Amino acid sequence: MNPIRIAKNWISYRRTLSELGSLSNQTLSDIGITRYDIRNIATRSFR
Repeated sequence: MNPIRIAKNWISYRRTLSELGSLSNQTLSDIGITRYDIRNIATRSFR
């Protein structure tokens, strides 16, 4: 993996964490995820 791709993936990971983390519990529930799921979802964007 090249360093540029790693950096872009890391940015995507952090953005996903931030965006999902800023949602209310009700909104997360409406889309079918919990706060516990956020890290797993963001990890998938990092790969």
